[in-house]
Amino acid sequence: MEILDAAVAARARARAVSALLGVGLTTLQRWRRQFAGDGDGLDRRRRGSPRHVAHRLSEEERQRILLTCNQPEFAALPPVQIVPILEDRGLYIGSERSFYRVLHAHGQAHRRGRARPPQEPRPVPRLQARGPNQLWSWGIIYLPTSVCGVWLYLYLVIDVWSPLPGPRPACRRH
Repeated sequence: MEILDAAVAARARARAVSALLGVGLTTLQRWRRQFAGDGDGLDRRRRGSPRHVAHRLSEEERQRILLTCNQPEFAALPPVQIVPILEDRGLYIGSERSFYRVLHAHGQAHRRGRARPPQEPRPVPRLQARGPNQLWSWGIIYLPTSVCGVWLYLYLVIDVWSPLPGPRPACRRH
């Protein structure tokens, strides 16, 4: 706060000083209010909304969502599949988002049932040809012609082995 006060007294803008300090301007203003007056510096901001929300889930509704999700029939299904099944049966417990919110609050938002966690990608195989006819590659090349919009397709299959430079042995026929 002393740095901010000195900079503002030297006619610097508070926003520029807060940017140089790496602290938001509103944070600096809040600190000034906290340390003004009695100077105890306690954070008096409210945690969460103080107002009553009429459509907030009750504890009974939360328990019903948990019991439903943990039934053997739904244990392997995510809420995106559970909610439509219940709606087809004429039951509405809560929205998909409410299901996810309740499951997350109780530590059950992981992959459900037999869903596997993401796997590490397998390493790309490194192939090496040590002789002819061991490793082949292919490709398709589009070749333009003199006619606009007409292309030729070259399908190419090639043996990737090439001998080291030097004298080549004579070709033998079998």
